[in-house]
Amino acid sequence: MKIDVIRKLPEHMDTVIILHKPGADLEQVEYLPEPLAKTALGFIEAESYDFAFGEIKTFHHLCSKHSSKVILLGTGDPDKLTASKMRTILANVIRTAQKMKSKNIYLFVGYEIPVNDTIFGHILSEAALLSSYKFDKYLSDAKAFTVESIHVVMNTKNTRHINRGILEGKIFAESTILARDLVNEPANVLTPEALAEAAKKAALQYGFSIEVISLDKLKRIKMDAFLAVARGSKHEPKLIIMRYLGAPENKHDITGLVGKGLTYDSGGYCIKTPQGMVNMKNDMGGSAAVIGAMSAIATLKLKINVIGIVAACENMISGDAYRTGDIIRSMSGKTIEVINTDAEGRLTLADAIHYALEREKVERVIDIATLTGAAVGALGNQISAVLTNDQAWLDRLQQASDFSGELIWQMPAHDEYKEMIKSEIADLKNVGGPMAGCITAGLFLREFVMDKPWIHIDIAGTALREKEGGVNAYGATGVGVRLLTSLLRGME
Repeated sequence: MKIDVIRKLPEHMDTVIILHKPGADLEQVEYLPEPLAKTALGFIEAESYDFAFGEIKTFHHLCSKHSSKVILLGTGDPDKLTASKMRTILANVIRTAQKMKSKNIYLFVGYEIPVNDTIFGHILSEAALLSSYKFDKYLSDAKAFTVESIHVVMNTKNTRHINRGILEGKIFAESTILARDLVNEPANVLTPEALAEAAKKAALQYGFSIEVISLDKLKRIKMDAFLAVARGSKHEPKLIIMRYLGAPENKHDITGLVGKGLTYDSGGYCIKTPQGMVNMKNDMGGSAAVIGAMSAIATLKLKINVIGIVAACENMISGDAYRTGDIIRSMSGKTIEVINTDAEGRLTLADAIHYALEREKVERVIDIATLTGAAVGALGNQISAVLTNDQAWLDRLQQASDFSGELIWQMPAHDEYKEMIKSEIADLKNVGGPMAGCITAGLFLREFVMDKPWIHIDIAGTALREKEGGVNAYGATGVGVRLLTSLLRGME
């Protein structure tokens, strides 16, 4: 999709989007043809339309035997308009244009919006590309229609800033789409081996290095918590290590990203219900976010050192699968009593976090995972839960959230909750009971971070959508890619 800025209009415009605020005077909108403005004013008066926030109205304009589709988009009170809100309404209006089979869109902005040109270009690019996404790879009669171009009509001699924003937004969006495609793939296609191959392909395409560790070496380095989860599957586990060193002069300052990589989770012997299993192909959403973020930061050539790690495996049932009551030893040496085989993600993450700190010498770590149903129960599908031991770093993540529109909410991490994961016969147990499950899962992971700065992001509720809206299509959201990339860009 082409997105650019123009000042000269063609004789005929396929589709026109007019973005304005309440009390709008369309005759003052720059470059808007007078006949079109008069038609729009007549429609507005007849429909009592007032450009309320997010309200979309459509009609056709006939001029010189040519018909244009016209879409009115309200931004509401300019004082309440944020970049995140604007991204959402732009995504919705572009989706409307796509459903109207619009090939070429001309966007008229009726007033000075409260974001700078770079941010506007960025959010427009994200809105256009992400709202147009559809995973139809396995539809025999797929007839996807996509918008070919969006032209922003504006009077500016210097388009450098908006074009920079458009380019950056495209990078953010395409990396998110990479993550969406991975999560949307069914588990019979995206095995641990296939996930490793997808990461290799991304490394080659976007310019970061990669190493994949297979079963024999995993046994030698004693990643036994990870291996315990993987034992029940015929597919071998893979430890995927992605490295981007954009600040070699500061080689010891490395940020670690650790993504949960369960390509399928049956629950093991604590088997899930059929309804609980149907979307478990998405249990590698955290790993997809890490692969997407690594692709984005490499493309942006950020001056920062980042290592992404994914412990990829399946949690299945067999004669060799791990059981409740088992005691396993993690790579760190800490022992874990298995209370629930469906609390497997934290076991794989514990070893992956330790590997990042001990072997890769990262200075700080973020883990991102579709970890707990408790996070869904607490926050639904709009907000990801976060825990931390470093409030200043989380404040920076909050700033990234405000920009990206991927919302987060901090959960308490009080030491009193640690009592719930104490075991009588091991150092830890892998669940803390029926209460505060999101918190105790995070605190379990905190036991492996060696007091380094750490943030845990639980995306169990935000990784999938049951219906389209804003920048999200049906299915995988690619949540975490834009959030992590925004954070890392702010850490340069």
